[in-house]
Amino acid sequence: MKEPILHSYFRSSTSYRVRIALKLKGVEAEYVAHHLRHGEQRADAYLALNPQGLVPSLELPDGTVLTQSLAIIEYLDETVPEPPLLPADAKNRARVRSLAQMIACEIHPVNNLRILKHLRQTFGADDAAVAGWFRFWVAETFAALEQQLADSGATGTFCHGEMPSLADICLVAQVANNGRFDVPMEPYPTISRIYETCMALPAFIAASPSNQPDAENP
Repeated sequence: MKEPILHSYFRSSTSYRVRIALKLKGVEAEYVAHHLRHGEQRADAYLALNPQGLVPSLELPDGTVLTQSLAIIEYLDETVPEPPLLPADAKNRARVRSLAQMIACEIHPVNNLRILKHLRQTFGADDAAVAGWFRFWVAETFAALEQQLADSGATGTFCHGEMPSLADICLVAQVANNGRFDVPMEPYPTISRIYETCMALPAFIAASPSNQPDAENP
């Protein structure tokens, strides 16, 4: 059977999310790299697949192209039910989605490569200013995320209970991205514990940026 094609970039945290989900689900996918810093995502051939010119995209064997990491992950969860990445109960699903969206909707949009590039080009921000911007927006959400995880009885070994979920996928990808900007993790012991627990699992290890075919030195 033909494999789906994952259009990815090793350092992209959104691509990292989808790679983790694929590995957790045991779904093999052909890996096609698009170097974001070289602008390969803006090539005509790729824009024909994803007019936004963003990664990830998941090209299914029937030719359907899925975009946006959370939508791709929920598609995988619906079509490959085991192991589930969202709880069966509606209230618990809402909790996991909320935790995931704190990262995916509050941190990532203001800290992705396009935004950081715009800060440099339009506002003349230097490396220190860009890093400060990145750390500020992480802290704005991570403080609340840490409190929610630490205070809730629904938090277990992972963000929700005893199995990795959509929330853990987003958390791990964000913490990995934080490392590039020297985000201090000491204020977030619960987040750090969950991250370390996830990174002991084969799926998370295999999906990590350093283990991708297009990986580069830091």
